[in-house]
Amino acid sequence: MGASTSRGTTEALGPDEEPGGGPKAGAALLAALLDGMDAAFCAFDAKGTITHWNREAVRILGWSAEEAVGRAGFAGWAVRRADAGEVQARLMAAMDGAGRRVHEFALLRKDGGRVLVRTQAAGVRGADGTPAGVYCAFTEVNAQIGLERSIALSEALFEDASWGVVIVDADLRPAVVNAYAARVLGVGRTTMLGRPLGELIVQGVEDLEGALQHVLAEGAPVAPAEQWVTLRTAEGDRRRCWRSGFVRLASPLAEEPVPLGVGWLFQDVTAERRAVAEADRTRFRSNQLHRAARAACECEDPMEAATVYLDFALAGFADHALVDLVAGERLVRAAETPSGEPGPCLPVTGGGVPLRYAAGHPALQAVERTGPVRASAGSGPGAGTWAAERQWPGDAVHALCAVLRSRGRTLGVVTFLRSAHRTAFERPDAVYAQSVAVRVAAAVDLRQALSARGA
Repeated sequence: MGASTSRGTTEALGPDEEPGGGPKAGAALLAALLDGMDAAFCAFDAKGTITHWNREAVRILGWSAEEAVGRAGFAGWAVRRADAGEVQARLMAAMDGAGRRVHEFALLRKDGGRVLVRTQAAGVRGADGTPAGVYCAFTEVNAQIGLERSIALSEALFEDASWGVVIVDADLRPAVVNAYAARVLGVGRTTMLGRPLGELIVQGVEDLEGALQHVLAEGAPVAPAEQWVTLRTAEGDRRRCWRSGFVRLASPLAEEPVPLGVGWLFQDVTAERRAVAEADRTRFRSNQLHRAARAACECEDPMEAATVYLDFALAGFADHALVDLVAGERLVRAAETPSGEPGPCLPVTGGGVPLRYAAGHPALQAVERTGPVRASAGSGPGAGTWAAERQWPGDAVHALCAVLRSRGRTLGVVTFLRSAHRTAFERPDAVYAQSVAVRVAAAVDLRQALSARGA
């Protein structure tokens, strides 16, 4: 290893080599490579003299290449004299061994400060295979620990994290998927790589892709966002709620930020959101029943009280309500809401008309079972005539029939109907309908008892 170059590195040159020749160009290339390293680099010849010193070493320790190259080790300038012997011995020991040796030393900066560095040293062999020196790459321990933490965090996120992590490339296609995300999405970790998100998400993909595009263009939002999506799975479509956060990824190696994609972190909060929605719904319905009871107690006519209960129950629950009472072997329509436009539930003018319900009608099933019955029009060829065939308003596509019982007797059926803009009735809806039916049945029973006395 020969004299120092102007960029702080040295290269052995032959006596006949001229500037601009091949070996000189090789030395310049070596100097450029060393100065472009992210780690500090120095090298020693077989006698322990420093032969190379790159730009990152200058940045960390403050000693220029001209001040470092040619010195015999670190003694007295980059290492305290008391420690110099041990440090030099440990570094030069790599010349006689195979592989790299990792050490941590406290080096001295030019301004007198100390910096703890982690070194990787390895021996250099000459053309004949004999030991020719040692090269040493080093970084500040804090920076190294930060790098190791970043790597460890990345590996943990993609293996053991309790939330989903998906790296989406600039084309909005998944590039890396962790175990949690694959489980929530219902696919294998490699199945969705490179595929459009629309192949997995049936509804809500436009909002998700819009959020990803915004992050690529403007940066991450200030707070997590919740999105409802419908996933396509082997078991059918599933409605899920995700709390998502986004970070824009840019290459740290580019002079200007180059977008590598978006880091999308999310948790499936469907159960929590449904629990909150159910609690809100239960609280609202309880309040409605309480308000209905206060209003009904002011009604002189028990039948009016029955319709008051239904009017309060319809809010946020259904579009229509029908009351059919038992009269001999048939059901008779006693009260209903208007079929053409919204309005209160009112008794049928002029008395009820016997209904010709066909066998298997949901109202008849409710009477037979003495329990609630749910039904929907579906999407088959008969969906357009489904409501008319059951003598319900034409816009009805979902029905819930709850039996009216009082004092051990079946008095009739109350039917709640929803149009197409609402979802089908579910089991919690049937429980609520039964609570309403109990109150309506008590009012109807009172009306019938008063009528019997008057007769």
